Amino acid sequence: MGHYYEFKGFIPVVPEDTYVHPQAVLIGNVILGHGCYIGPGASLRGDFGRIEIGDGANVQDNCIIHSFPGRDAIVEQDGHIGHGAILHGCLIGRNSLIGMNSVIMDGVELGENSIVGAQAFVKAGTLIPPRSMVIGAPSRILRHVSDKELEWKILGTKQYQELAQDCLNGMAKVEPLREVEPGRLKAAKSELAPLVEVSRKLE
Repeated sequence: MGHYYEFKGFIPVVPEDTYVHPQAVLIGNVILGHGCYIGPGASLRGDFGRIEIGDGANVQDNCIIHSFPGRDAIVEQDGHIGHGAILHGCLIGRNSLIGMNSVIMDGVELGENSIVGAQAFVKAGTLIPPRSMVIGAPSRILRHVSDKELEWKILGTKQYQELAQDCLNGMAKVEPLREVEPGRLKAAKSELAPLVEVSRKLE
């Protein structure tokens, strides 16, 4: 599971109940909490500063987490880091979501229960209050996160927590099939839908 590298005496810490994909890379001073999911292609480089990922958080495919020397990059409990996001020397508050391909720069402190939209750019040193909806490049606070949106975020993170355990229990490298087998099932239905669909129902 994963590619792990010691650097200057620091060895990554990965609890047994946390899943790290075999194509993820963890270097040096990286500390993962319990029940985390680290996706394929994720790079957590704890060679300059420490990286901490809280219990139940997920860092999805092709994310990059790094920092300047002597600075920490922290994702608190139940943080949700979408595909391709870049975090550099920042603090992501508890139960917050970072949208796909967003960039969060040094010294940013994102308050708990916040949502950062896809492809946002949050400039260095920005302090964002709890439960903020953040969009744009450069970013701005759009409004307060609604109860329904917060419920949606919590459900999405729960699915990644379940995915971590499913991967630990049942993912295996295999040879591909040459054709679809008879009776192959479609994906199971889920109560989770994209946020845009949830938002339309609120209008």
